[in-house]
Amino acid sequence: MVELMELLRGSPDDRALRTAALLRRSHPADKELQLAGLLHDVGRMLRPGDGVRHAVLAAQALRPLLGDRVALLIRAAGTAGGSGGPGGGPDDAEAVATLHRAREAAGASGPDAGVLEDWRPLLELVAAGYCRAANAIDPLGPPRGSITRTG
Repeated sequence: MVELMELLRGSPDDRALRTAALLRRSHPADKELQLAGLLHDVGRMLRPGDGVRHAVLAAQALRPLLGDRVALLIRAAGTAGGSGGPGGGPDDAEAVATLHRAREAAGASGPDAGVLEDWRPLLELVAAGYCRAANAIDPLGPPRGSITRTG
């Protein structure tokens, strides 16, 4: 989390902050969408000049920390078509379209973007939730043996 915050602090553009702020206002319950708006340019910061692969790089880098949906939204928003992509359903396709609209709106002078530190609690919350889900243990334990069908 510390490395991600340092990376974001290095960005000279506050468009990502404005995008996230717009998404926070329009979709207050969708925390993952808000973070996708904040983090969609991480790939460009990781490898400047890597053009078309920036969305893939960002998704790969952020998936272990923030989960599959944040990664899916970032990757899909960076593709030309902007579809939900593999594993994305109609809800995610609509979220990607919303992310595109917010990014475009943030390109013009948008609302007060606030400061990056305002987003740290949400980043930590989503990361902790993903970590708990990824490490969840099945209450019934691991399966034993194989299941075979007869007949």
